[in-house]
Amino acid sequence: MNPLSDRLLVSILIPCKNADRFLDECISSIIAQTYTSWELIIVDDHSTDQSLQVMQKWANEYSNIKILRNKGTGIIKALQLAYSQSIGALITRMDADDIMTTAKLDIMVSQLLTSGLGSIATGMVEYFRDDLPIGQGYLKYAEWLNSLSLHGSNFDDIYKECVIASPCWMMYREDFDAIGAFHSEIYPEDYDLVFRMYKHKLHIIPCTTTILHQWRDHGHRASRNDENYKDNRFLELKVRYFLELDYNTDHSLVIWGAGTKAKRIAKQLIASEVAFYWITDNEKKIGHDIYGIILSPTTILAGISNAQIIIAVANPQQQEEIRKDIKSLESTHMYHSYWFC
Repeated sequence: MNPLSDRLLVSILIPCKNADRFLDECISSIIAQTYTSWELIIVDDHSTDQSLQVMQKWANEYSNIKILRNKGTGIIKALQLAYSQSIGALITRMDADDIMTTAKLDIMVSQLLTSGLGSIATGMVEYFRDDLPIGQGYLKYAEWLNSLSLHGSNFDDIYKECVIASPCWMMYREDFDAIGAFHSEIYPEDYDLVFRMYKHKLHIIPCTTTILHQWRDHGHRASRNDENYKDNRFLELKVRYFLELDYNTDHSLVIWGAGTKAKRIAKQLIASEVAFYWITDNEKKIGHDIYGIILSPTTILAGISNAQIIIAVANPQQQEEIRKDIKSLESTHMYHSYWFC
């Protein structure tokens, strides 16, 4: 296999920490790709298990696999190092505990070649576990992601959750450099990267229904255990990018909801000296003073036009009612809704 063939070289970047149980399966899935013009750069992030030895075994057999040791600590530093040593015209990230389906690179490269610069290729994902059934939360998240990726409408829901799977995207190096690559030091790094894709108005290519990536769930995943991936970090990121990219000072700003998430949003807006209305359906909370803001009933919306509404209500049934309420006023009011739940 010659990675420097006449086809575009894909750089696959993997940060790895204590994944020796999964690395053979992960790397085997890359070796099995139908698209053969790739380089794999794995950065060992101070593993204390046998990860480095497993990586080295593969690197000894395949010249297009490069092993590096993280000079700093953490995923961001590992990704920065991996990218600095890559030479591919196309860039993608992979997780050390996941599996690529055999046509993943082929399909994504074809999408990019057809669409050209300014585009992001993504694809269908599915979760799996070796021991227990997948939790409903993960199943619903994957189903939601796939429904967006199918139509390339991921950015429509960008404030709800991270709308592109971190190990299932590919883009041209020129575009990746233009959005800042992995130079940002902000966690959660995958969500921050997606916001920068959105900020630079990149086009998400609608994907096929073929599963391209198998996302392994297990008890030691960073998203389950690392403080950098706690809910408050995601929410802070959402509010910061909303104020930078979508907030319109000519419109009234409204927070809908009175739970923990709504309170965190309100606190961050107050710290940023942004004025807003705060409304709730909860009759027991109407009239309460929280952080110096009086909670109002939702009926005040009828008197507000040109409003941006941040919705921080997690209950699905209540969300459906909110959609109906907003739609009933849309004919006479200019509303734009941002779902933060």
